[in-house]
Order: sequence, then structure tokens, then C-alpha cells
Amino acid sequence: MLKKIEEFEAYVEIIGFRNMKIGNPQEFLRAAIKGKPADVETQFFDAKNVASWQHLYFAALNALTAFSNKTNISRTLGMEALLYAAGERQIIKATEKMGIKSATREIAVLIVGNNRVTVKSAVSKILRNVAGQQDDMVLELSGPKNELIMKAFKVDAVEVDTMMRKSDDLETALVDLVIERMALVSCER
Repeated sequence: MLKKIEEFEAYVEIIGFRNMKIGNPQEFLRAAIKGKPADVETQFFDAKNVASWQHLYFAALNALTAFSNKTNISRTLGMEALLYAAGERQIIKATEKMGIKSATREIAVLIVGNNRVTVKSAVSKILRNVAGQQDDMVLELSGPKNELIMKAFKVDAVEVDTMMRKSDDLETALVDLVIERMALVSCER
């Protein structure tokens, strides 16, 4: 799904894959982005800790804001998005929580660029280079994944109950809580 972030004249694409065989993560990443346009940023995530496409969209928005305000921690937009998505200020912790590993079987890919055509070109390259099955359902929350998200983002039952008073939907409450955790990264700077 291609989304435009008007404020930054940026385009964001988020796609998911299942049935992945990563092997060596560095080799996988090199092969996955081979031939992509240079002016497009990409970041790969272990989808088990992704709380919907909104999670990664807001991570991209926060990363763009950080670079615009010159408050970024990392040198690249992709890594900054990983920090926000993980709700962490340290790259090692963020990578442990959200980065792909040799055992990762479901991935999410965030692609950000200033031009719709180059973002779509990057998507095409990644689709050709990645051997898994494209499936955006890996981004969505479900029963078993809800527990993983709660544990990864240290969300307790009281917080969930409080948020569910607004929406009466567990998945919506979890997405809101994860986005709240990401906003706290900005406050800690």
C-alpha cells in the first residue's frame, strides 16, 4: 500500500512476506535491495513484532520528522525508522527486537522515497529479489501475535483494558499502545 506523507513530500510503501528463508541476514539484505534506486530508503523488520502497517507508517513519519528537525540518532532514515518502530534509542536493542535474523520466517519491508516512481521501482526490485511469498497479512495482529507484541513492548493488561474502553477492540488498542511507545522515543531525546 503506497501512502503519501504530504508534510515531507515522501511516499511510503509497506509490504509483508511469509515463508522466508533468511540464512545470513547481511547477505539476504544485500541481495534483497540489489538494483534498488539509490534515493530510496528501505528497512526490513521481523514481522512478528510489527503491530500493523500503521506501526511502520508512524515509524517512518517519526523518522522523517527527526531528520527534518535534526534530532535523529542514526545516520540513515531506515535505521531511524527501526529505532522508532522498536521504541528504542539504542540500535543494538532495536535490532534485537525488530531486525531480521536467520530464523525469521515473516518479514515486513518499509520503503520510503520522495518520488512515487522510484518507490514503486524499489518495490519491484525487492519483489524480484526476495524468495518468500508476498503476504501483507503478516503485518496484521492476531491472537498469538498479540501476546508477542505485548511482551516485546512491555504492554500490561491494565493498559490494554484502559485503551479498550475507547475502541473495544484488542488489536486497535495494541496498535495505539505501540504507537504511543514510539512517541516516547522522541520525548527521551
